[in-house]
Amino acid sequence: MPWDYSTDAPRKSARTLLVALGCAALSFCVQQVLAEDYFNPAMLDIDTPGQGKTDLSVYESGPGIAPGSYQVDVYVNNNKVANQKIAFGLQKSATGPATLAPCLSVETLKNLGIQSDKFSVTHDDSCVDLSGLPAASATFRPGQQQLLLSIPQAAITPVPHGYVAPEEMDEGINAFLLNYSYSAGNSHSRGDDGGHQSNEYLNLRPGLNLGAWRLRNYSTWSQTRDDRTTQRDFSSVYSYAQRDILALGSVVTLGQSATPSDVFDSLSFTGAQLASDDDMLPDSMKGFAPRIRGVAHSNAQVVVRQNGYVIYQNYVAPGAFDINDLYPTGGSGDLNVTVKETDGSAQHFVVPYASVPVLQREGRFKYSLTGGRYRSYDHSVKETPFLQGTGIYGLPYDITAYGGMQTSQYYDALALGTGKNIGDWGAFSADMTAAKSQMQGQKTEHGRAWRVRYSKDVASTGTHFTVAGYRYNSDGFATMSDVMDSHTHNDDWSPADRRRTRQEATLDQSLGGALGSMTLSLVKENYWNNNQSMTSFSLGYNGSWKGISYGINYGLSKNTQDNEDEDDREDEQTFGFNVSVPLDHWLSNTWVNYTLNTSKHDTSQSVGLNGTALERDNLSWGVQQGHSQSSGYSTNLNGDYKATYGEMTAGYSQDNQQRQLNLGMQGSMIVHANGVTLGQPMGDTVALVQAPGASGTGIDNQTGVKTDYRGYTIVPYVTPYHHNTVALDTESLPAGADVGQAAKVVTPTRGAVVRASFDTRVGSRVLLTLTRADGRPVPFGATAAPAHDSGEFIVGDGGQVYLTGMHAQGNLNVNWGNGAGAHCSAHYHLPSHSADPVISVTAQCS
Repeated sequence: MPWDYSTDAPRKSARTLLVALGCAALSFCVQQVLAEDYFNPAMLDIDTPGQGKTDLSVYESGPGIAPGSYQVDVYVNNNKVANQKIAFGLQKSATGPATLAPCLSVETLKNLGIQSDKFSVTHDDSCVDLSGLPAASATFRPGQQQLLLSIPQAAITPVPHGYVAPEEMDEGINAFLLNYSYSAGNSHSRGDDGGHQSNEYLNLRPGLNLGAWRLRNYSTWSQTRDDRTTQRDFSSVYSYAQRDILALGSVVTLGQSATPSDVFDSLSFTGAQLASDDDMLPDSMKGFAPRIRGVAHSNAQVVVRQNGYVIYQNYVAPGAFDINDLYPTGGSGDLNVTVKETDGSAQHFVVPYASVPVLQREGRFKYSLTGGRYRSYDHSVKETPFLQGTGIYGLPYDITAYGGMQTSQYYDALALGTGKNIGDWGAFSADMTAAKSQMQGQKTEHGRAWRVRYSKDVASTGTHFTVAGYRYNSDGFATMSDVMDSHTHNDDWSPADRRRTRQEATLDQSLGGALGSMTLSLVKENYWNNNQSMTSFSLGYNGSWKGISYGINYGLSKNTQDNEDEDDREDEQTFGFNVSVPLDHWLSNTWVNYTLNTSKHDTSQSVGLNGTALERDNLSWGVQQGHSQSSGYSTNLNGDYKATYGEMTAGYSQDNQQRQLNLGMQGSMIVHANGVTLGQPMGDTVALVQAPGASGTGIDNQTGVKTDYRGYTIVPYVTPYHHNTVALDTESLPAGADVGQAAKVVTPTRGAVVRASFDTRVGSRVLLTLTRADGRPVPFGATAAPAHDSGEFIVGDGGQVYLTGMHAQGNLNVNWGNGAGAHCSAHYHLPSHSADPVISVTAQCS
């Protein structure tokens, strides 16, 4: 029948036919595209026929990487559990290409949290057969350096996230350590008297590591000199020997230290202590050193005292300051901060330093046992023996029970308490301490103390109560430190005022997005038998907008005596405002800032520039011009330079009253089996980089840290009991130096000095053409291994191989198969003088 062109039917049928033909053609093309890629090794003979065939089966039909040992991240059921070196062997398959299979020993599986008894072991007792358990598999990703283990849940030993096996812990090397910090100031009065004053402060923290033992000391020295007098003071804050006991999750301390503060107030002692260490726990199972924030009106000196000891002293530039690198000396103890201005005035405030509620996970037992003599900075106090024991245990239903006892010749106390996680309402703890005490020259008294503490994070509102607490002491209650301090060698001792109540709170409140955040801190105390009270309060607000940061802070500090008239009492109040604007459009890494500080007696303002400079931002600098009611116009200059062998600071200020110059230097030193290494200030646990020949090489994420002329350097502040990655900045390697693996993982115990040794190859970069005796080039894909090195290099087209770290002369072992004629040895000799960065030479392989 003829088509009816007046309808759409023929057009639809034609379109249908065309679509069908197109799909068939596309299906054919897709099948062709999805065909497996294949490289014909015979193509290598096109330019060099008859050169011989290299065994490329491992790359052609195998895993694409040679068998051997590789540093990999190990994942068990998609959870990273370790980073370690694993041996991989070639495993052939009857149905598919060969693969690389990991050789995992029984001990390795155990450390990874896998029950090895679920699997069978191969004939050599070194590798476990994962196929022995249904659904278990191992996948190696060479490009990502990852080993993915899929293990049935029944064969998994529950391991907390971030767990590190004790076998991986490194006690480090024997070494002598020294941290030092020195500052000096010199001021000249510009008045008629022309007075002069200088002061110096030295902080030393030497130590000695012998096996698992750590010997530490913390000493300070200060000197103040004016036109008439010179005052010197030396103080040993503590000396102790310490080691960890991994099986108990505890640390043994012998000597001078401080007791934990989770049940009783912290006490300084000389004796012995065995206590749990929370840092041994994985991050998922767990605390605190406070930050000190304040405002300086000038180039001021900040002094921090804890329990009577000076634990920190340094100079700060005018404006808001934030001290976040405080070296802790105990579990608690309020920090008394003094800010000494250049005009002689001083600010005083208290930073609360207390622990959060003592909640523990179910089954976790935290304890401490201490015996020794009470130690005080006041040498007139008798060193009375005492014993203390505390215990905290996690019960079911998110309940924690805790308690402790203290006993001595003049004091006995028993504490009991409980804590509870109350879900969305936060967490709290409440305890009661009953004590029997006898002050010097007084009768025995009995009393009780009640304490409630609360902590809460409100994610929806961004509120964080670090700690909020209330404590009430009855009239007859005294702490052990109160009683011990009363027993002195002096006959004129008078009883101290007894604390009645104490309230404390620290609050961080996020206002969301660009609105910034607020912080609040409060400490308030009053006492029995008088109207004395102490209040320290601070409130701050910080925010930012398009790179501009700003802050407002208010502080109140007052001490009321019972004989003070309310009208005559002067409260110390301060108010501050600061703003910082980046100048990236004109000067990179530079900011302009404005600061306003005002109090009842003075108002000061300053405007300045500050920034960082040099290649790795090693230099921090600042220039300020200010004015205050008390000292008129002022100028301040300051700088901080982080170098390979330490850190240096300098500052200069002048106003209508005086001129002041201050200098500072801080750093560290390690004496070890390979010599002496100097570095920047370090924490208690450090890594010692050993990369011989790689002088001047930087360390990733470490400002100013570089290897010295021997290739050694100190990486400070390494986290104990955790995996730490130490990586070389390969772009800063010196000419002629190369490194096989630029990153190392170290897992130190507390206080350890662990080596991070890098296999550096130092020598010439060479493009070597290898020919055989008959003149043919060595086959493409062959491996060339220098006799002086453990590394291997791949031979390219025409027998050319690129080599690094080559000596002036030596031998190469070349291999391209398993047959007798598939290997040879070549001797090379480099020219004595060559200006080329890459030397081209030829060598015969026979």
